[in-house]
Amino acid sequence: MGSAKNSTSAARKARIEEMRRAEQARERRSRVLVVTAGVVAVAGLVAGTVFLVQSQSDDESSTDAKAAAGKFVTGSDGVKTWKGTLGRTHVTKTVTYPAEPPVGGDHHRAWMNCDGDVYTKALNNMNAVHSLEHGAVWVTYTSKAPKADVEALAAKVEKTPYTFMSPDDEQADPIMLTAWGHQRTVTGASDPNVDTFLEKFVQGEQTPERGAACTGGLSQ
Repeated sequence: MGSAKNSTSAARKARIEEMRRAEQARERRSRVLVVTAGVVAVAGLVAGTVFLVQSQSDDESSTDAKAAAGKFVTGSDGVKTWKGTLGRTHVTKTVTYPAEPPVGGDHHRAWMNCDGDVYTKALNNMNAVHSLEHGAVWVTYTSKAPKADVEALAAKVEKTPYTFMSPDDEQADPIMLTAWGHQRTVTGASDPNVDTFLEKFVQGEQTPERGAACTGGLSQ
């Protein structure tokens, strides 16, 4: 009789202990779920904030580029000077420039090598603009430019640090020269305005980052 009672008591204690362990396990799982939910919520909040800030940044860079749409004023020497704010922010979102080739504005953080580099393919404007910021002069030409002029200009560029050259069939005239905030059309390689423009604007006073590298960037 006593043995049966002891056996029943032991079984009850065992069940109680098992139930207690199960309850403790449920409490641990609940705490883990609460903590996890909190972490996820915080992460979501942070991610949302980052996304919002990034989106605002992208929107601002796009708006800045549009706000920079001033106008050209042509001087007596034939050089067009951009009258308007030219952004200098590094952006990843594509910038649509109000001039072709662009004379400045927000741009990609990577520049095109411009140490007398001659490119045979059109460049990404956002990289080329960064080179202008470093004080380079960009020589561009269309398919209408005479081959002899293209070759002569290429030879001149190759001998001139802080210059680079590439085709650009989107521009209005066959041969154009561009520096930060300045631009002009020339009639050909023998046009004296080519040397005048290079002498004035290669690392000229218009340069936002004079002395910055023209090597160590991108090269097709």
